[in-house]
Amino acid sequence: MTNFGSDEQFMNLALQEAQKSKKMNEVPVGAIVVINGEVISKSHNKSISQNDPTSHAEINALRNAAKRVGNYRLKGASIYVTLEPCAMCYGAIVHARISRLIFGAYDPKTGVCGSSIKLHQQKCFNHIPELTEGVLEKDCSLILKDFFKERRN
Repeated sequence: MTNFGSDEQFMNLALQEAQKSKKMNEVPVGAIVVINGEVISKSHNKSISQNDPTSHAEINALRNAAKRVGNYRLKGASIYVTLEPCAMCYGAIVHARISRLIFGAYDPKTGVCGSSIKLHQQKCFNHIPELTEGVLEKDCSLILKDFFKERRN
């Protein structure tokens, strides 16, 4: 797909995916999966349009990546997400054996990587991805704030 390099460049691609969600009146969250510097999967939230509560950006990107590589284990992969993952998405990231989790905006209500709880510090998991927080945080927060502001008006 695409070959870049820095966390900011990859997060910008995730933001492009979040814009797709926004255009569909979905909560604007985007995610991409990268292996060896190559974007192998991109997706965004589709829960409303697919009538599927599990159709979060992360889940969709992980499903696409697993199909592309032919394995549900994505060892050596990084996932870039515009919003701190919820418990469901964090669990999927752990089960996929993602090496790095990079997110932009914090989610004080349902974020499980430090905002509402710190699942990455729990001893119950047999795999813990390396965590990088707050990449392009302002941009990732702004798209969400604008979306919910528009919905309230």
